[in-house]
Amino acid sequence: MANFEAYQEYQRIEDFEEDSPPGEEDLLVHVPEGLKDSWHHIKNLDNFFTRIYHFHQKNGFACMMLTEFFELVQLLFVVTFTTFLVNCVEYDVLFANRPVNHTEPGHNPLDRNKVTLPDAILPSQQCTQRIQENSWIIFLLIMAAIFWIYRLIKVFCNILSYWEIRQFYIKALKIRMDELCNFTWQEVQDRLISLQREHQMCIHKKELTELDIYHRILRFKNYMVAMINKSLLPVQLQFPLLGNVVFLTQGLKYNFELILFWGPGSLFQNKWNLHPKYKRSGNRLELAQQLSRVILLIGLANLLLCPFILVWQVLYAFFSYTEIIRREPGSLGARRWSLYGRLYLRHFNELDHELHGRLGRGYKATSKYMNSFTSPMLTVLAKNVAFFSGSVLAVLISLTVYDEDVLTVQHILTAITVLGVVITITRSFIPDEHMVWCPEQLLQCVLAHIHYMPDHWRGNANKSETRDEVAQLFQYKAVFILEELLSPIVTPFILIFHLRNKSLEIIDFFRNFTVDVVGVGDICSFAQMDIRRHGNPTWMSEGQTEASIYQQAENGKTELSLMHFTIKNPRWQPPQESSVFISHLKEKVHHDALTGPSTQQLLSEAPLCTSLQSHESATGPENLLASVLAHPMLTASGLQGREHHFIPPSTAASAAASVLASLSTSQLHGHASRGRPHGLLPTSIHPESTMYHSAHTNNDSMSNSDFRIRSNGLHSEFASAEMSLHAIYMHELHQQTSHPQRLSGHWQNPVPMRDLHPQHHSGGLSLSMPAPVHLGGWREEDEEENEDDQEINSGSTSKQDAGVAADALRHISVYILLSSVNIVALEDLDLGYSVDLSDTHRSLHQGRPVL
Repeated sequence: MANFEAYQEYQRIEDFEEDSPPGEEDLLVHVPEGLKDSWHHIKNLDNFFTRIYHFHQKNGFACMMLTEFFELVQLLFVVTFTTFLVNCVEYDVLFANRPVNHTEPGHNPLDRNKVTLPDAILPSQQCTQRIQENSWIIFLLIMAAIFWIYRLIKVFCNILSYWEIRQFYIKALKIRMDELCNFTWQEVQDRLISLQREHQMCIHKKELTELDIYHRILRFKNYMVAMINKSLLPVQLQFPLLGNVVFLTQGLKYNFELILFWGPGSLFQNKWNLHPKYKRSGNRLELAQQLSRVILLIGLANLLLCPFILVWQVLYAFFSYTEIIRREPGSLGARRWSLYGRLYLRHFNELDHELHGRLGRGYKATSKYMNSFTSPMLTVLAKNVAFFSGSVLAVLISLTVYDEDVLTVQHILTAITVLGVVITITRSFIPDEHMVWCPEQLLQCVLAHIHYMPDHWRGNANKSETRDEVAQLFQYKAVFILEELLSPIVTPFILIFHLRNKSLEIIDFFRNFTVDVVGVGDICSFAQMDIRRHGNPTWMSEGQTEASIYQQAENGKTELSLMHFTIKNPRWQPPQESSVFISHLKEKVHHDALTGPSTQQLLSEAPLCTSLQSHESATGPENLLASVLAHPMLTASGLQGREHHFIPPSTAASAAASVLASLSTSQLHGHASRGRPHGLLPTSIHPESTMYHSAHTNNDSMSNSDFRIRSNGLHSEFASAEMSLHAIYMHELHQQTSHPQRLSGHWQNPVPMRDLHPQHHSGGLSLSMPAPVHLGGWREEDEEENEDDQEINSGSTSKQDAGVAADALRHISVYILLSSVNIVALEDLDLGYSVDLSDTHRSLHQGRPVL
């Protein structure tokens, strides 16, 4: 009996066609008593892990269902309200084109000519009769009803499936709904991995890794990122005046996914397996013709549905953006990351919240870079249009203030509103005349966050061609709305006349870049981040990759994606080839750090770094990146260091290497001493926030989970900063490898500013002579202070004046450099230092002499 009960704890899996690889049909799986009803064998792990991720990102069951409910209500409201406006409103009465006399008893004789809102609304019987007489309205209402019922069924299915996910969170992951917002995705992922070890949710392998979960959630998105990277998608259109335009909208992206992944006639036979016939090269021409026919049918279907989709797009845009435009007309001039930009800049195996946070941190720098370009002709036109519109608006407002009856004049309110909108729009095209920009340095700051930049952008940041290419990634909101409105019209023609021509390339892509991973299924081979198969020799993969030009990922996406995933998932154990690449990168970083500026020099000499000395600073990661980018300018300005000698010019790569190499030592110092650490990172940072941690600190951190949970927010910020430093460093090395004749950075090997000043021998004043003032450092020893006093007292008055003049000039030069670059506004930072630079800054703003 006991043996029979023990045997009942094992269940033979009979349904293998869903999610089982060949050769495991007789696999016996241990099913724990608490989970054998629901989660012992999940047939579709892709959907399961995706729902777990969405459940966490959308803040639980209640928020998700409330969102689904209001989406149904919005659809019903748009259809009903539009039908009411078209058929049940008498616009001649509303616009006073037809007089209305209220002769019924009970009406005030003085109000008989006043039009009220009920006068403009038709009776219900007349409204119903109008609807019944219009066959087009009835047809559209039937189509809308069918679509609404479909959405209702889908919402009902989501309620059932996400209720099961809710139970999984509570019973399996031991996370209550009121505590869900306190857990990061990494913590939820760690519990999933631990649960797999105990309960075997996936029968293919005993243990899941972080990469397995990412592969299942991002299976199709990794394919899209790879096709964008290899320039297979999207289709680029040539227009006479606009030139090369990348057109990718939500509707077009939906059609791509429908054709390739999950629609009828798609390349995948289920959610995780590519159809076997697409893996063979013998019938590639026949498969290409078959795919071309599928694309043609989907394009014709889009063409037939174009009027209905277009009407819906116009109505939804009208109800969504009209109030925003009226309240904030300048919002159309704001920018957003385009859909193409999100796919182009996305790493392999990067989840939505990671991408959103990374691009959000780069939004301000990218906006500054785009705003640095102005059109002189457009500025002149905008100033004059604003002047004329403002003059007319001033007269209308003055008349309205004098006599409010002016408002009763026909279209006077319309004129005031339109003139206000015109003035707001034209003001956005007028640049700030007091603002000075440095496009090259701003583009470096953008690179620190977006991590990808074509080679031809370097050194050409001030050219309009580079600006136009950045605009494709970072578009105006008005352009985004216009593209979405035009999408129902343009999408059928792109599918029929452009995408069909790429059918053979698509077939070859999926055959060449699809691999079968045990326990995961068919995935894009680029998503494995395999340096040997897809590495690029110019991105530190020389001697480690066997990839041809066709197999190499463009712009270093394999190498940068590997670094990003390793930093975001510090417990992940990479395969052998990836480990060799990471080790080689570590050695290179430590080697370059020996010739670069020291960490203490970065902290003490660069004003933007000084606030990092306080571990309580909330802006530490941002200041860290700003200091690395600003350091080449400080060395180029000829400032002196703590040792009374000029700092040799250096690059952002050497500064980044110094910071990265110091992360391991900062961790060791932080754990070895309870006092204030001398490293870059505060003691509250989790040791796993960096790749450069020792095994000792790793073990200590693993034993203190409470400390890890409290530091998750700070860990995420410094992990993002560490990845930004790697991006800067790897791009610099790539430039040195691919273009050795060029300078690897805009500020590399500059001429010191002291050498640019002429020497006035006749006046006895030489601005190129070394000055005894050091920026950000203090002499703390009594002997050094005495030596300074003796030097000052023994010097002549002319030498004192020369030293003060040189100091002031250098401080002013650094202020101008840092302020013009606008990496971080100096007056907005809590720098925490008291050197002459702050006094100079204050003196300049107060309008009094500096000396």
